[in-house]
Amino acid sequence: MRSALITGSAGFIGYHLAQLLLDEGFAVTGYDGMTDYYDVRLKERRHQMLLQNRHFRAEVGMLEDFEHLRTIALESRPDIIIHLAAQAGVRYSLENPRAYVDANLVGTFNVMEVARELKVAHLLMASTSSVYGANTAMPFTETDACDTPLTLYAATKKATEAMGHSYAHLWGIPTTMFRFFTVYGPWGRPDMAPFKFTKGVLEGTPIDVYNHGDMYRDFTYVTDLVRGVRLLVDVPPPAVDARGEPIKQDSLSPAAPFRVVNIGNGEKVRLLDFIEAIEEACGREAIRNLLPMQQGDVSATWADNSLLRALTGYAPQTSVRDGMARFVAWYRDYYAV
Repeated sequence: MRSALITGSAGFIGYHLAQLLLDEGFAVTGYDGMTDYYDVRLKERRHQMLLQNRHFRAEVGMLEDFEHLRTIALESRPDIIIHLAAQAGVRYSLENPRAYVDANLVGTFNVMEVARELKVAHLLMASTSSVYGANTAMPFTETDACDTPLTLYAATKKATEAMGHSYAHLWGIPTTMFRFFTVYGPWGRPDMAPFKFTKGVLEGTPIDVYNHGDMYRDFTYVTDLVRGVRLLVDVPPPAVDARGEPIKQDSLSPAAPFRVVNIGNGEKVRLLDFIEAIEEACGREAIRNLLPMQQGDVSATWADNSLLRALTGYAPQTSVRDGMARFVAWYRDYYAV
């Protein structure tokens, strides 16, 4: 039986990924700090559901606690590590920047040290579309320069990419970084727009719409995203001296078994159209509080997902109307509204 250690297993994406791996016969150890950045009850419920499978083990611990993380990793001896845990949120990084340094930089270093000691077959770590920063050429391609981060959150995630490359080079750890675009779906994060908008529409309270709605996002449905991660598990970057024909626009490093892969729908959707999809799913109109652009935000994201498709034969494709209909159905059921 293949085994995986997933950090952030009680999180939105971590829960869905752990469930997928368990369904496919993996043994999964989940490691999560259960921080109160948002409602911990939601995180606890996710772990409770995963624990219904006897091949799932849940461990509560902070990434910054290296000895605890190392102990759990040595006990479980995973074949692969999937590092999803992080201090998330673009806007929160303006309020509490130190949390991002502690979790994203120190925490990721600790994960890489564990991967080095265990000599895992593949280390996969989450990055974000926010690393593209002030880039305006779209769609965003993995080989684009990412030297203009607009928030500390984006800067820390870009730093983890550089850290991952150095460890891949120094210790020969096959490492894949995936850049997530705007992820949504059942069991989503309450701090994100899809959740906030749905809550506001159903309760009849105003929703904040930044830049007067003149924004675009590459919305990615969560089960599509974790399917992409699952397929990348089986495509570790090859060693420098073991490569065949190059893939077009591959981000594979010339100096390490390391690559970066976008996971997004490959379609930019206007924010106002996204809100209309929510209104349609809820059966009522939103009360829109139109606001100027918020500090640190970007006007558009859009993924070039051709590398993911070339590596796995797969790319996300759920439309926002279908995806939000499923999310609203989950929200109504979970909150009994």
